[in-house]
Amino acid sequence: MTKTITKEKVFNHPIDQIWNAITKAEEISTWFLQADFKAEAGYKYTFKSTGENCSPIIGEVLEANPYKLVYTWIVKDTPATTTVTWKLENLGASTKLYLEHSGIENYAGETAIEMFNSFNGGWDNCINGLSSYLKEMVNAE
Repeated sequence: MTKTITKEKVFNHPIDQIWNAITKAEEISTWFLQADFKAEAGYKYTFKSTGENCSPIIGEVLEANPYKLVYTWIVKDTPATTTVTWKLENLGASTKLYLEHSGIENYAGETAIEMFNSFNGGWDNCINGLSSYLKEMVNAE
């Protein structure tokens, strides 16, 4: 089983616009999950889904440097801690986003496979949501 989920996408948006979208609670809450979040090392955050049977995500920001964000990812009431890393690369008129979700092997046995599949689809939805959000922002300006 692959232990790490990786995603890459190039956005036709400035790097700071994408950085704000992944680090500011009000923006995260618009396109991803309801967020109590600050991009500050040591900040303990909570993401809450409005979906039924969805547990909150809790964790701590480990690193928040310009264009690199790392935080732990714990599905509340589960025993495993995983890590999410976002990196942005300035390509001039566009920005490359790298997303990595590692440590999924910290779940036991078959649960690790189930969580990998769940997270993998979830991150696809997340990046699609970010893409839609950024397009709406541009059209709203």
